[in-house]
Amino acid sequence: MSQKKIFLFVIAISTVSLLLHQGGHWNWTMEAFHLGCPVLRSHPSPGLKPKHTNVAFLKTHKTASSTMQNLLFRFAESNNLTVALPIQSCGHQFCYPRLFTSHFVHPHTQTPNIITNHMRFNKTEVQRLMPNDTIYITILRDPVSMFESLFSYYNQYCQSFKRVANGSLEAFLQNPRRYYRPDEKDSMYARNTLTFDLGGDKDRTKDVAYARAFVEEVEQVFSLVMIAEYFDESLVLLRHLLSWDLDDILYVKLNMRTESSKRSLTPGLPAKIRAWNSLDALLYDHFNASLWRQLSALGLACVAREVRLLQQAQERLMRSCFGGSTPLVKTATQIKNKELRPWQPSGKVSIVGYDLPVNVSRGFSKQAQELCLKLIMPEIPYTQTVLRSQSLRYRRSYQQAHAFQRSIRTVLTRRPQVPRDQSPPAASGPVSETGSTTPSKPAAGSQDQPSKLGPDSSQTQALK
Repeated sequence: MSQKKIFLFVIAISTVSLLLHQGGHWNWTMEAFHLGCPVLRSHPSPGLKPKHTNVAFLKTHKTASSTMQNLLFRFAESNNLTVALPIQSCGHQFCYPRLFTSHFVHPHTQTPNIITNHMRFNKTEVQRLMPNDTIYITILRDPVSMFESLFSYYNQYCQSFKRVANGSLEAFLQNPRRYYRPDEKDSMYARNTLTFDLGGDKDRTKDVAYARAFVEEVEQVFSLVMIAEYFDESLVLLRHLLSWDLDDILYVKLNMRTESSKRSLTPGLPAKIRAWNSLDALLYDHFNASLWRQLSALGLACVAREVRLLQQAQERLMRSCFGGSTPLVKTATQIKNKELRPWQPSGKVSIVGYDLPVNVSRGFSKQAQELCLKLIMPEIPYTQTVLRSQSLRYRRSYQQAHAFQRSIRTVLTRRPQVPRDQSPPAASGPVSETGSTTPSKPAAGSQDQPSKLGPDSSQTQALK
């Protein structure tokens, strides 16, 4: 057998072995080939475009943004990235509803790659904080379903909602101005919340020119505006925009209400909600159409393929972590692990979460258990977990840097010593005719005693 045939035979055997080992990925690649779609990778591959790691995600209210935040937290941790997190006085949000400023960012999380906690967007301040190549992303939701969710979720906090007798959404929408006070605390939940979160004026509803200009500004800043109703399709665009892998966009739905906490809308209410939230409706309609233009440009058949593969990958992950295609939904009181209990806004609304089955996670590796745990961890405990991790990393780097500085300072300030078995060097001066040196006279005002090196006056402040 010639060397060429042997070489081809070895190549064939290697190829078959690879395909058997990567069977699932081969099916995806072949399907992509037939559809003319970009190849979908499930794991990093050499030679491909590197993942984009500098991302600013504006987390809006009641839009599936907690699910997106969890996804970004996990991506940051798995890639050893820095996440900008709020200072302690701000809680788990960047002092919302105040306009964002970099002063709200915890010093242990400065120079970040990712920012994702709730804020009221301030383009100038966020751009000052984030790297120049940061990609900006946000998410919107249909104002009708979103407003119903806001009314239920913040019913005990927003005064505009609390004034309504019997907590009636119908009564509020019958005459919103009777209950609404634009300058009141938490009034942003009662009108055009999306516009407010994006940094706009929620009450400038009659200024058509302002509304159009605001939409254009959002479009210029944000490379991708996701739509909650098409979450998986939005993730496909996100993956292509950031050059991420399939595994980077896996998720579990978080911060969901029980069905009993939801209100059914009577005929006529959707139109009233859109009229009252006209700026949000304009934003949603514009970027919903924009999303589908981007999906069409990618190819709807290719998008459908990726959505299907994403859902299949998630089902495999769910079976591994929870023993079923979906995790078992539980109320907060049913969840044994305190870190997994979602925050409850009031006694009238029940937010459900998940727990890890003991019999499933027991045989897992520590890394696999950690992934399953983080998948279902609510916003507040996950924020605290990431902050602890990054603070520990910050302190270590701080201590290493100062230890290095001290060692350099010690070397530089150490005076050379004359060995005892050597006499001191002769004083320099003009040479006499006999060949001896004549000592030079000290300059006026100088001392013939060498000056002593004083102690280093610099001090290192301890971390607070």
